[in-house]
Amino acid sequence: MTSVPAPAPRLEEITPHTLDAALAIRVRPDQEHAVSPVVKSLAEAYVHPGVAWPRLIVDGGRPVGFLMAFFDIDWNGDGTLFRSGLWRLNIDAGQQGRGYGRFAVEAVAAEIRRRGGTRLHVSWHPGPGGPECFYLGLGFRPTGERSGDQTVGVLDLA
Repeated sequence: MTSVPAPAPRLEEITPHTLDAALAIRVRPDQEHAVSPVVKSLAEAYVHPGVAWPRLIVDGGRPVGFLMAFFDIDWNGDGTLFRSGLWRLNIDAGQQGRGYGRFAVEAVAAEIRRRGGTRLHVSWHPGPGGPECFYLGLGFRPTGERSGDQTVGVLDLA
């Protein structure tokens, strides 16, 4: 007897049909200081078209998280340094610890590679309750830079 494999997580565009599902994604209360809510991400995506790449993370038809990547952003604002990476990652409180965060990072890495990039950047709030251990565990290394009060990390994709 053969078993049918479980559906794999996938990314979906944010559309009028998926908007409410995206807005319903909530991280744990102790993580709210470390990541902006989805509604803020979608507002930022609206004002940064062509740079922001918001996606709903869906598994088996149910929304489990939200990510927003950025591609070729003018990092210093002066046209001298362009970067791509993961801007936001919100895994729903009840869905954490199931590999969806890793899936999200791998999906963004694949999209960056598809676009010809070789590095994935991310920033995180340091300290208790923050995602530093998660990102370091995936191979990101701190660059020594700061983005506001956040640590900037990079993952080489080559």
